[in-house]
Amino acid sequence: MREKKREERRKRKKEKKEKKRGKKENGKDKEEEERRGRKIKEKEKRKRKKRIKEKKERRKKKEKERKKKRKKKKKGEERKEKRKKK
Repeated sequence: MREKKREERRKRKKEKKEKKRGKKENGKDKEEEERRGRKIKEKEKRKRKKRIKEKKERRKKKEKERKKKRKKKKKGEERKEKRKKK
């Protein structure tokens, strides 16, 4: 008796699981997963854009600093030359 009841319960559980699985594949759950996937992709895209933007800004900053250093160097050399001429 007990074994029969156990087996019946197991069968019912398996049937429920199969029904749920079917719903997930066909119904709303699949759409939700797709939506979630799109959201994640968009988020990654934004992050990537942000990283690229930051890289560009860093490059610009470095280039500005280099230009400043070059100017200072030129001025320093010009001063040295003036002193030598005197």
